[in-house]
Amino acid sequence: MIDPFGRHITYLRVSVTDRCDFRCVYCMPEHMTFLPKADLLTLEELERVCAAFIRKGVDRIRLTGGEPLVRRNAMSLIENLGKRIGGGLKELTLTTNGSQLARFAWQLKDAGVERVNVSLDTRDPNRFRAITRWGDLNKVLAGIDAARGAGLKVKINTVALRGINDEEISDMMEWAHGEGMDLTLIETMPMGDIDADRVEQYMPLSLVRADLARKYTLTDSDYRTGGPARYVHVAETGGRLGFITPLTHNFCESCNRVRLTCTGMLYMCLGQNDDADLRKPLRASGGDELLDDAIDEAIARKPKGHDFIIDRRHDRPAVPRNMSLTGG
Repeated sequence: MIDPFGRHITYLRVSVTDRCDFRCVYCMPEHMTFLPKADLLTLEELERVCAAFIRKGVDRIRLTGGEPLVRRNAMSLIENLGKRIGGGLKELTLTTNGSQLARFAWQLKDAGVERVNVSLDTRDPNRFRAITRWGDLNKVLAGIDAARGAGLKVKINTVALRGINDEEISDMMEWAHGEGMDLTLIETMPMGDIDADRVEQYMPLSLVRADLARKYTLTDSDYRTGGPARYVHVAETGGRLGFITPLTHNFCESCNRVRLTCTGMLYMCLGQNDDADLRKPLRASGGDELLDDAIDEAIARKPKGHDFIIDRRHDRPAVPRNMSLTGG
């Protein structure tokens, strides 16, 4: 699949549920209204859409949420997709908040998952509770240990939040690198209503990098995982540090991915509202011809880039849907 700008689409991110057992302050309001379960695609339908994308050249799939492991029987989808590794699919990965990893780490490894990204913004218990509202830091840290014990490669994702965890970033990096894990820093994204002030939350990673460069030796790296992160090597720790900068540096020129929601809507760009309904052709009678046609039509509309911007006057999100619906 090639979009109008010559980019090969080889990466599919799939949100298996919009539900989550955390209520992170930059992601959703505390009293979040989730989708009725009847609106979600079945796990069999999600697998069928993934299979269609694999036939069309997607070789990397990342399962996200919400928190993907809170969906009932999510492991059956993971196991079935894992069977496609080597048959067109090169890699199946997962983004998780870590709350369920202690329970599922070995099953994920056995299913063919080799890497997981764990969202963790602080190692301070009180700060962790303030950011996640409902989370238990010890449970997440135990999940990380279980994942590493099962042989999964773990990368830590940290959202940089001004006045909240910005003073802890270097400590997070040294901890992650000391444990043999990469760390990727992410700018907060203006998606959905969150009952908070995004302007106050927003921390440009250009400033974070400049601050780190005063204490560490950062060297640009060619290392890529297929996502939007750009990496540096940190001489003092020997580890890799990634930056995802949707606001300070548009990373769209090399975008190779599309996102499928748990309701069957395909978003060709995280930062645009344009979507394609794959549920209707998926549930139409007959084979996969209508589904294949709908995917082709969607890829032909993939935009050049996103429209993320922080509205400093009104603190309005650039995109009205919450990140938990689209998938991180």
